[in-house]
Amino acid sequence: MLKKGMKVAVLTGAGISAESGIRTFRAEDGLWEEHRLEDVATPQAWERDTEMVWRFYQERRRQLLEVDVNPAHDALVELEKGFGVDFTLITQNVDDLHVRAGSKRLIQMHGELRKLRCEECGHVCEAMEPEQLMEDYVPCSNCSNQRLRPHIVWFEEMPMGVWDYEAAVHDCDVFLVVGTSGHVYPASNLLPIARHTGSYCIGINLDPPLNVDYFHEFHQGKAGEILPEMVKEWLES
Repeated sequence: MLKKGMKVAVLTGAGISAESGIRTFRAEDGLWEEHRLEDVATPQAWERDTEMVWRFYQERRRQLLEVDVNPAHDALVELEKGFGVDFTLITQNVDDLHVRAGSKRLIQMHGELRKLRCEECGHVCEAMEPEQLMEDYVPCSNCSNQRLRPHIVWFEEMPMGVWDYEAAVHDCDVFLVVGTSGHVYPASNLLPIARHTGSYCIGINLDPPLNVDYFHEFHQGKAGEILPEMVKEWLES
């Protein structure tokens, strides 16, 4: 049972977004929205076929306009309100649903679809105006570069906020994992860290993940159905 004064870290993955209608990261056939990962999610792919990668991410960015938060996102906002500075939310997702729901103490380890980044000057900007979601490249407003890249962590790139999210998991009393298999690096490191440092580990997912034995308790089902009741019980204790 969560109690006030405890430190809580939460890791979310594709499953929580799937309940809002966003397709999951990788299908069973190894394809990502009908594309091979090496063709759309590596720095080499961007160098090799910039136009194709750009079109792929522009379509994914446009999809953000078609989805909305679900009860699991809202429940995590309520949990954050209840625990304040003792709460940290870490997400593998690049959508903006946690932000839209109102999460503040949020680490987006794989970047943000809403934003673009300049490879020349490093400028990062939110780019969701209609003209910025078309097929044309978006120029940098801070330098002369005419082609921004998605503000996304691709394979072989360093995740964002590594020290912050690892510290949060090291220090937490309860580690909650929602909607993710958790077996892809670097997320695969977090559950073992939590167990090693004595955290109580809780999992929620449609299917038992490969590392299900690491959890002290595992709840199978939709996060949007399970999590709101759990959070309500915790906050009323």
